[in-house]
Amino acid sequence: MKKIDVLVIGAGAAGLMCAIEAGKRGRSVVIVDHSAKPAEKIRISGGGRCNFTNLHASPENFISQNKRFCVSALKRYTQFDFIDLVNRYDIAWHEKTLGQLFCDESSFQIIDMLLDECDAANVELRLNTEISNIIRRDDAGFDVTTRTGAQWTCQSLVVACGGLSIPKIGATGFGYQIARQFGIDIVPTRAALVPLTFDPDMRADMGQLSGISVDAIVQCNKKQFREGLLFTHRGLSGPSILQISSYWDEGNAITVNLNPEEDAFDLLKSAKAESPKQAVHNVLSRILPNRLAQMITARHGLDRPIGETGDKALRLLATDVNQWSVMPQGSEGYRTAEVTLGGVDTNALSSKTMECRDVPGLYFIGEVVDVTGHLGGFNFQWAWSSGWSAGQVV
Repeated sequence: MKKIDVLVIGAGAAGLMCAIEAGKRGRSVVIVDHSAKPAEKIRISGGGRCNFTNLHASPENFISQNKRFCVSALKRYTQFDFIDLVNRYDIAWHEKTLGQLFCDESSFQIIDMLLDECDAANVELRLNTEISNIIRRDDAGFDVTTRTGAQWTCQSLVVACGGLSIPKIGATGFGYQIARQFGIDIVPTRAALVPLTFDPDMRADMGQLSGISVDAIVQCNKKQFREGLLFTHRGLSGPSILQISSYWDEGNAITVNLNPEEDAFDLLKSAKAESPKQAVHNVLSRILPNRLAQMITARHGLDRPIGETGDKALRLLATDVNQWSVMPQGSEGYRTAEVTLGGVDTNALSSKTMECRDVPGLYFIGEVVDVTGHLGGFNFQWAWSSGWSAGQVV
């Protein structure tokens, strides 16, 4: 059995950052991951260009049962600290929208940067390595065994193996399994930052809109986001929908303003006075994509000139534009979710070090913890910040 200081389970963003920082302090560190390649979420993020952080990252961009838990880590290792690291490696980047930062070239630049940092800190990376057993030692350390028989004994064990989102790249619930082994509560998990789906009847009715996108304000449970919305063959997607999905629960309706720039009733009322012979859907197509305008007017049975349409009918039509209430049946689930909501209960952890209060030497960082960021680089920033914080003390 090889004796080391730190064993990190999970070679993703948080695990790599933690290992780097611990290695810099002279600690002997091994990272293990069951996947064949490290940092798969980094690789696929941002369309292959990695939305590695957000200029506006702050505690308000995160969801947790303890809203203050993320404050310390985010304050101690900020988005600007990570940007400095990226700049030291001469990785060109740009701001896309709303403070979202992407590599100009490839997400592999971020992966290579982190692996180079691991090499410089003498961190050992072991891929295709699956943990089979973890035992708490009497001296407060841990004995860890893999399915191939490799064994380590370590003083600090860091769980950084993520959540359940995107199983095709290796996501599992192993981190939650470790937490339960040591009596740590799990806040119920569900898919977040995920497209929402319609029931079969609505899918058939709305399928003609697949591929249409609009700028929209989407609201649910006293939260709203204004970003792009995309109609799909199964329901709704786009940034605004992914954002609101983190606040949506089954049985909730969402309210959508399909054109925040225009009051649809004012437009329809003016057109009725000025162009009474114009078809209703043609008026509506001034502010909405034509197929969407046609579908909404057909649903209201307004296939006639606007001058022959009463104000009450026009107001109901306008409501479907500026205050469309829609009841999703569900979501696309972990298969396409960008992140997992819920996770290891933060009440069990130190917000400064990520160490378990009742199990000294055991740490949880990154997505496995009940801290979930908004869309736009915030979840990577939580990985960097939480990993860095743990790396200062493991």
